[in-house]
Order: sequence, then structure tokens, then C-alpha cells
Amino acid sequence: MAILDGKSFSKELRVTIREKAELFYKKFGRQIGLAVVIIGEDPASKIYVNNKIKATEECFLKSFSVRLPESVSQQEAETEVKKLAQNPEVDGIIVQLPLPRKFDASKILAHIPAEKDVDGLCSLNLGKLFKGEKTLASCTPYGIIKLLKKYNVEFEGKNAVVIGRSNMVGKPIAALLLHENCTVTVCHSKTNDIASVAKTADILVVAIGKSRFVTGDMVKDGAVVVDVGMNREDGKLYGDVDFDSVCEKASLITPVPGGVGPMTVTMLMYNTVIAGFRSEGEDELS
Repeated sequence: MAILDGKSFSKELRVTIREKAELFYKKFGRQIGLAVVIIGEDPASKIYVNNKIKATEECFLKSFSVRLPESVSQQEAETEVKKLAQNPEVDGIIVQLPLPRKFDASKILAHIPAEKDVDGLCSLNLGKLFKGEKTLASCTPYGIIKLLKKYNVEFEGKNAVVIGRSNMVGKPIAALLLHENCTVTVCHSKTNDIASVAKTADILVVAIGKSRFVTGDMVKDGAVVVDVGMNREDGKLYGDVDFDSVCEKASLITPVPGGVGPMTVTMLMYNTVIAGFRSEGEDELS
């Protein structure tokens, strides 16, 4: 068993991202800008936003942080996103999810132009992703593919099983694995006998949001296992995979933390640099 070390690979990628961002500054006289919108006081969201702002500084990007109280109206929140969409210094926009319950997230996200949708979650970008067209790909799935390629994982003809069908991870990672010529099965809450399906996987991606859901008896010997889960229990962080039992079966496995998480933030920076260059009619990094 070997570790898919997203933390170290992220550091490596960020060096390249910074070099490209500095090149952009020399060519166009401004920094590439990333705007992060956070609504409310959710502690976990605050941590994620602060990590993203720190990453922008590390990658020589300009940070635009918009922090709104939960008391703002739906219309006021949408207006703030519209302002960012019209700001020529902002190349990428993300809205930290989940939002407080009173907000309609889809309506707020709809005001992010596709070319500034660096989370890769708008309908146009997801549609292009499924069609195999050039786009800003969803950060977590894009990061998973980058990480697997770093470790020379073979895709063509392999059986890939994705557990979870969210628009943020499950569906786009299934599309990306298809583009890499895997045979892909997607499991979800209505799938009969998930354990049997999981055991057919050469590449197993787990994004179901249930702590230690996948155990060693569900994994084929030599499988590559990617754990997208982030579950807090008694002050500790656990993935959707029971690491201790699965690591005895897997040939490669992502740890939690230190696997997929760092890749997600890094690919956000990566996408923002792509968006910046495209705003100037160029195509760096893509």
C-alpha cells in the first residue's frame, strides 16, 4: 500500500501556479483576481474560506473577500455577486457552500458568469465537462484526476466505481473517468448491494458523506482508493473510507486529511489562473 499524497503534490503544483500568475502580472500589469463570498457565520465555512484566501496569497493571486451577515436578503446577496461578475479585476468567483437555509443557492450561483465559475459548478461548465469540451472543470474531481496521473495510475479499460452522485463530486468525476476511458459505475443510496459493486473496482472513488462507510471487505485487492469524505467525530476527522481496514487491500489510497482536500483548494487556484489568461485571450495551463 502506498499513499496518494495530495498535500505534497499540491505544494508542487502551487509553485507552477505562482510562476504562471507572476508571468500574467508581467504581461498584463495586474494580478489575477479571485473573489470568495461567504454568507453567515458557519465555523467550518470560515476555516475553508481562510484556507482559500491563504492559498491565493501563496499563488500570487489578488484576493477579493466578501463577507455578508446572514441577515442580508436574497436580493442583496445576488447583487453582491453581480458586482463581482462585472468587476474586470475579478477573474474567478466562488460562493462558499453550504449557505444558510433561507437562501436559494442556485439563484445566487446563477449570477456567476461561466468564464468566472472557477468552481466549475454552473450548468454550462458542467455540460461542457460531460461533452468533453474545454471548460473550467469541477475542482475536486479535477484534482483527483491530476493526483492519480501524478502517481501513474492506469485508466484505460479499468473498472471505476464512484460511490455518490452529487453535482459537486460524484457526477463530474464519473464524467472525467469516462474521458480517461474507464468503464464507470455510479452507486448511490438506492443502489442494491453497494459492497458487491465496490468490490469490482480497480479505481474506487468514495464521496458519500458517511464516516468510514467503505470497509476492507468491500475493496478488491490492489484497488486504487480515493476518499473524498470529511466527517468530524469527537473532534477528529474521518473520511468515507475506513482507512485502517482498506489500506490492507489497496495499492494506493488517499489519507484524510492530506489527500483530496489540498488538491481541491489547489485546483481552485489552477482554474483561476486559467480564467485569468482566458480573459486576456490566452490559454495558459489548460
